Amino acid sequence: MNDARLKIFTGNSNRPLAEEICRHIGVPLGEATVTSFPDGESFVKINENIRGADVFIIQSTCPPSNHHLMELLIMMDAARRASAQRITAVMPFYGYARQDRKDQPRVPITAKLVANLLVAAGANRVLTMDLHSQQIQGFFDIPVDHLYASPVFFDYLAKTRKGNLVVFSPDVGGMKMAAAYADMLGAGLGLVAKKRMSATTVEAINVVGEVNGCDVLLVDDITETAGTLIAAAKILRDSGAISVRAAVSHCILNELAYERLKTGLIDELITTNSIPNDPRGLPITALSIASLLGDAIVRINSNESITSLFKIKGF
Repeated sequence: MNDARLKIFTGNSNRPLAEEICRHIGVPLGEATVTSFPDGESFVKINENIRGADVFIIQSTCPPSNHHLMELLIMMDAARRASAQRITAVMPFYGYARQDRKDQPRVPITAKLVANLLVAAGANRVLTMDLHSQQIQGFFDIPVDHLYASPVFFDYLAKTRKGNLVVFSPDVGGMKMAAAYADMLGAGLGLVAKKRMSATTVEAINVVGEVNGCDVLLVDDITETAGTLIAAAKILRDSGAISVRAAVSHCILNELAYERLKTGLIDELITTNSIPNDPRGLPITALSIASLLGDAIVRINSNESITSLFKIKGF
């Protein structure tokens, strides 16, 4: 067992999630001042003794991404200088993850850059969920505990399952995730081939798999403009889908995404509260990951395995 006291702190990216995690595990949320100077620079002060403590700092790097990332880095630096025994960066959403390789000349690999920054700031461990690509774990030389939202989604989908269900990936890169959901739900599997026209525009060009007369579930890890989802939903409906729902781990919806969702091509968008959500009257369902993250934090603190958190009830 780890003898260090468990201390949980949060920045300003998603305080409601941090409070829910603390309620779940019965630990008070740590007292810290996290504000900004008049010029916009972040100011952090930890208002309690954490010498020798096992510190967990909960912060998603969602918009404004740069500001929230700096808050996290500064909070970890403050904790390190306050003699915390171990610092774990709890990042329900790991930003900058989509730039994970050099796919064109003279571009950065920001997923690796952020990994370096976290370690330099004092992180001894990282706890995150549904990374954009699995290999990002290898960008770290410290332990990374990578959770999946699939157990949370499965509980909900099993209760709201529709008849002839088929799981589709909206692009080739998501086929592994889609196959896992299809296996869990005992459903068929399909793929929508797409061509990206720009950062905000996607054209769906082909459907692979049986869709006529089926209820479709699209699965993806992240959506921002909803371009990929809407393009896939349109071609699936044109191909005879009865209904189209989407399960997306991280929904960082901008104004363009809300406009696209108003078209009604997607019957329900199911996501998590890894970042704050604003449904705006649209059929957006946010499932809580507080118990999943809370259980992981308790197990890390007591040096227990977190493997059982990956298991789906009934499997």
